[in-house]
Amino acid sequence: MKKIKKIGILMESDFYEPEIWYYKFRFSEEGIDVHFLTRLWGQPSLTFKGHEYHIPFEVNESFENMDNETLKSYSAFIIPAGMVADRLRYTEDINKLPPAVEFLKRVFKEKHIIKGIICHGMWLLAFVPELVRGRKVVVHNNLLGDIKNMGAIYVDKDVVVDKDLVTARSGGHCHFFAKKIIELIS
Repeated sequence: MKKIKKIGILMESDFYEPEIWYYKFRFSEEGIDVHFLTRLWGQPSLTFKGHEYHIPFEVNESFENMDNETLKSYSAFIIPAGMVADRLRYTEDINKLPPAVEFLKRVFKEKHIIKGIICHGMWLLAFVPELVRGRKVVVHNNLLGDIKNMGAIYVDKDVVVDKDLVTARSGGHCHFFAKKIIELIS
């Protein structure tokens, strides 16, 4: 029996609606099990609003307290465009990394998991630049200085693959980005 592939997409408010809806349907079309994950703050679910049209999107799964077996069952995790990464950078204790960043440190240790970062998603790694230092990436033009300060190697392409890391320029490139992730996990 063929093992079903699983993708986790981090979510928060101010997401780029066309990108998120594209992933929801495109990955499912390939038979991939799609999970939208966030910090639930003790709630059973949260409803986030999109950036452009304020379209609501309900999320009822958390990346917090995900055990290692569950984490390793994923084929890929995606940090989407929009302001999702900025909102997930919040930490109650400035002496501790944000929970989403701690989660990503665990994800980056698993070489079999594809890490997808698109557009402003790279903001979430600002606390841990060592995860992308020396790696080839592309980001939104507004983050060019950020990525150079993180020590990554900027490549002027719409989608860049560096082993288990796939990056894309903007949410408008999500179809190229998703296609590459599908190819890599197939």
